[in-house]
Amino acid sequence: MREEIILTPEGRARLEAQLVKLKNEDLKKAAEQIKSARELGDLSENADYHQARDMQAFIAGKIAEIEYKLSHARMAEKSGSGVVGIGSKVVLESADGEENYEIVGATEADPLTGKISVSSPIAKAISGHKVGDKVEVETPAGEMEFEIKKIS
Repeated sequence: MREEIILTPEGRARLEAQLVKLKNEDLKKAAEQIKSARELGDLSENADYHQARDMQAFIAGKIAEIEYKLSHARMAEKSGSGVVGIGSKVVLESADGEENYEIVGATEADPLTGKISVSSPIAKAISGHKVGDKVEVETPAGEMEFEIKKIS
């Protein structure tokens, strides 16, 4: 069973922009490289030709992957009730200081930029909670306690 694909509006826009670039720029560039490599002659020993074909196949695979995600994704709906959910931006305070996170689907997760997957331990622990709530989270580094300072 495939994991549900959840996208924020920003994540959907990023995927759509990436798809346009792949189709309108990258795929055309690969086709041009194949054409110029063909003009060099014998294709069986033409490394440029084989490299361009591999690139074209890779780009086609990325296009198919993004189209699948876009057609099967469920849009995250921000909760207006003041509780943490998908699409929420939260400020958490722990003994280590404040941390900012945005709760996103697994497709968009990028912990280095503060975007954590809804299925991550922190997101699971704070989902459904309100500002002022204290939650305990079992992380790989051990148990931590967070207080929710802000939700937007």
